[in-house]
Amino acid sequence: MKPVAILRHAKSEGPGYFATYLEERSIPCRLIAVDAGEPLPRNAGRFSGLALMGGPMSVNDDLPWIARVLELICDAVRRDLPVLGHCLGAQLMAKAFGAAVGATPAKEIGWGRVDVADNAVAREWFGELQAFEAFHWHGETFSIPPGATRVLGNALCANQGFALGKHFGLQCHVEMTAPLVRSWCELGRDEIEAGAASPGVQRPEEIQRDLERRIAALRAAADLVYERWTGRLSRGS
Repeated sequence: MKPVAILRHAKSEGPGYFATYLEERSIPCRLIAVDAGEPLPRNAGRFSGLALMGGPMSVNDDLPWIARVLELICDAVRRDLPVLGHCLGAQLMAKAFGAAVGATPAKEIGWGRVDVADNAVAREWFGELQAFEAFHWHGETFSIPPGATRVLGNALCANQGFALGKHFGLQCHVEMTAPLVRSWCELGRDEIEAGAASPGVQRPEEIQRDLERRIAALRAAADLVYERWTGRLSRGS
């Protein structure tokens, strides 16, 4: 089986639990450190699927690698390879699929409920799950791409997730581990302070409260997404 390509756009925003999930199921993967200047593949044909992680930049920034990532996403779709996006990764997917990405009414940093939409596509991915507590760190989001279905949302950000065939984009973070959360709280203290007036921004102490229980509950939701997504990977050699 060809490996899953994992695009990392910031050193602090690695694949976290997603990599653990793949390793536990003996699904090979290859990390591509875009943030370190590692060259992007010319095409997606060497991989079984394409996963994109988060990052502090905007898909609307004038960065030289963004256009190439968008091309890689489109190439994966042309080859019928599943694409998975986390936060910035989902915004890159949305832009590649023809949707807009822009500022949200309120920044979200910390834990917050996400509701699973009441439609057949959402049930295909989440089964009977109706809501879960997700981790958030974003000030932008996507519109739903043409042909896609909104599968997740909440009061502060209506579009928290979309599905388009075998492709899945998450505005929220389901890949978090306890060390990742602690690291982001330390690295992002200035951003937390600057966004303190937003109803969606929590203090570091609140974000880290009861952390192990929250992470365990989050993994149950992540498993649903990852199980269905990996079930769509190309099995060819």
